[in-house]
Amino acid sequence: MKRNASAVQDAAVPRPNARGRPQKRAEQQRAVNTRRAILDAALAEFAEKGFEAASIRVIAERTGLQHPLITYHFRNKDILWRAAAEYAFEQIREEWDKFDETHAGMSSLDRLRAEYRALFRYTVAFPEFHRFMRQECITNNPRLKWVAKTVVIPLIDRLLPQIATLQKQGALPKLEPILFHYMMVSLTAMLSEFGPEMRVTSKLAADDPHVVASYWRAVEKMVFGAGPSDAEIDALALRLSPLSRR
Repeated sequence: MKRNASAVQDAAVPRPNARGRPQKRAEQQRAVNTRRAILDAALAEFAEKGFEAASIRVIAERTGLQHPLITYHFRNKDILWRAAAEYAFEQIREEWDKFDETHAGMSSLDRLRAEYRALFRYTVAFPEFHRFMRQECITNNPRLKWVAKTVVIPLIDRLLPQIATLQKQGALPKLEPILFHYMMVSLTAMLSEFGPEMRVTSKLAADDPHVVASYWRAVEKMVFGAGPSDAEIDALALRLSPLSRR
């Protein structure tokens, strides 16, 4: 009985830091959420104004955070820009990595189709992404060279061997694999680039899930041959309704 009483008593006494762990995890999650909010706002600010005109103070206003909190996480604008670029491409890479776990048995053509579909879905949900990159392509500046070397080329290197193999098999149009890739990138960017103009000229909304799904159905049919089934398109429309950011 004494042992049981002692055990109960010991169990009732919190171990050192036992209460602190949930609080620490909550603080860590808040820090993650804060960084994510800053990076989302930074992408939007850089996409809209370009690097030179973008303002950390305005980024703080977009997030509702104090300016010193932005500089606490990112010391200056250049570091923030690079972090925003890595953040954007990391989300695409994470989506592609999931195919290794959940779609190991898919064909090479379906794998490539799924990778470009994931890129398209991301650019629909984050139209700032292509605008962010386009700002840097206007001039041949150090940021463009850095982002190409650090994050763009590693992703392209995953795709080019797949493209070349499928071209040899006659499954894809025969042109330089890198040209095929940028053709696909331009197709994924169409709604984010021309959405505002399209709304004026046609009254169609680029973020309408059915517009999004029907557009990508046409792209896949033109490029990859047989397009996704109606059930897949309906599922895509469902995932995009309403479009949500992570």
